[in-house]
Amino acid sequence: MTAQGEGPRTAVVVGAGIVGLSTAWFLQEHGVRVTVLDRTGVAAGASWGNAGWLSPGLAIPLNEPGVRRTGLASLARRDAPLHVPVTPDPGLWSFLMRFAAHCTWPAWRRVVAANAALNDDSLDAFDTLTRAGVVADTIDAPFTAAFESSGQAAGLLGELRRFTEAGGTADHTGVTADELRALLPQLSARAGAGVRLTGQRYTDPARFVRALADAVRHRGGTIRAGFDVRSLRSHRHAVTVVSRENVSVSANVAVIATGAWISALAGKLGVRVPVRAGRGYSFTVPMDEPLPHPVYLPGVRVACTPVRDGMRVAGTMEFRGPDDPPDERRVHAIVRSAAPFFEGVRWAERSPAWVGPRPVSSDGLPLIGATTEPGVFVAGGHGMWGFTQGPATGKLLAERVVTGKSPEGLRPFDPLR
Repeated sequence: MTAQGEGPRTAVVVGAGIVGLSTAWFLQEHGVRVTVLDRTGVAAGASWGNAGWLSPGLAIPLNEPGVRRTGLASLARRDAPLHVPVTPDPGLWSFLMRFAAHCTWPAWRRVVAANAALNDDSLDAFDTLTRAGVVADTIDAPFTAAFESSGQAAGLLGELRRFTEAGGTADHTGVTADELRALLPQLSARAGAGVRLTGQRYTDPARFVRALADAVRHRGGTIRAGFDVRSLRSHRHAVTVVSRENVSVSANVAVIATGAWISALAGKLGVRVPVRAGRGYSFTVPMDEPLPHPVYLPGVRVACTPVRDGMRVAGTMEFRGPDDPPDERRVHAIVRSAAPFFEGVRWAERSPAWVGPRPVSSDGLPLIGATTEPGVFVAGGHGMWGFTQGPATGKLLAERVVTGKSPEGLRPFDPLR
């Protein structure tokens, strides 16, 4: 908040992941001086060890009707790609009931149409960052989804058809077994059919977010780690953020971009849509022959990305607390499900597993915009697509914060819906 007719001169952004730092960077584009606060540090949450996919063509909503069936089945299978633990946590069950209510085709199509603005601008927003001094590569590459049979591949082809009919963009084609092995000799005979998507990219997520943080600092921004926010309060022309150690930081406006932890603060600011942690695991394995481009195994929900002399393997979705310890059984389940599709992978030499809490909203839509507290905004709840959509989110939200007018692309994401 500033004097009437003026935009903000200063901003505090809570959260140093891809969404928070992108928002900070684009606020700087408008001449706003920024301070970024994080309880741990840069890229300490879901931005660190994810697959690194910039894949608007695969940003397919989670809330398709079949999830209700697989979610129930997962209660009995701890190694299922989607795992819901049997727990007395009433908040989790309330969230899951609300999420299940949105697992319908009309709701799914609404999410596709709403996300189109973020997805269509996603790669251009990354280009804006790298052209202006974020020193990190994004690599253009096709993505190949591998299946055991053409019948299974037909399922993804149908899903992509529905996705494009609802407003998404995905340039894709089917691939035969022979074509698949010519493209990817690293695959085993288990891979009997595929789907190839073009117009996608990938990157090293931690490296990119650290480079983005460096750019924010280089442009005069401050980033403070170890600042665990307890509360916010608005007063005339300013917002004050207070830590659990009772340290305060004030600015004209504040943006809450704390990923899977966002509801702890946003719930006190009139935001009624809950966000929970849909945790994913990843690790890196060496290969005899590195992948030429990313590979997706939709049947087991595993994403594989080239890294140096091996590949990063990422997968699963489990609804547990964002700070809960990792469950090694989930890692073993990923290895068991992915290993049969590859040759020349040294699975026993995999790196220690990382677990990251992806922020999933109960209606499948991100929360981006103003709260009931004057001068306080939120950005989060992107689910599995926060890395892809983070820079586009920051660009649109910065425009909203500075001008006071909501861009058309943000209207479906109103946090007060």
